Amino acid sequence: MYEHRTKPLLTNRVFVQRVARHVAGALLALSIALAGGVCGYHYLGRLPWIDALLNASMILGGMGPVDPMRTPSGKIFASAYALFSGLFLSASQRFSLHLLYTGSFIDFISKSESSDAKF
Repeated sequence: MYEHRTKPLLTNRVFVQRVARHVAGALLALSIALAGGVCGYHYLGRLPWIDALLNASMILGGMGPVDPMRTPSGKIFASAYALFSGLFLSASQRFSLHLLYTGSFIDFISKSESSDAKF
């Protein structure tokens, strides 16, 4: 998927396109995870849409629940969604750090700085 470290650096345009694809993928994954949480809290937890959005956002962001679940199905969903959200948050942070430390971003920054120094 990525070029080997011995290959020449990507052009700025190709690098920005790659970053844009990664951001779009991350936003898609986040949207799907949030939509699943909102629907679960609304249908299984019997919360109004706005409260379901608040609860799903808080759990997915790692903050914690806002409204208590009163139905057994809501409690089971909240438990499963909390576990999913913790793993989702952990995996996304690990992936972001991996991209940062693989060198693509650092190489791009150093390439920009070296090209600016010529002028």
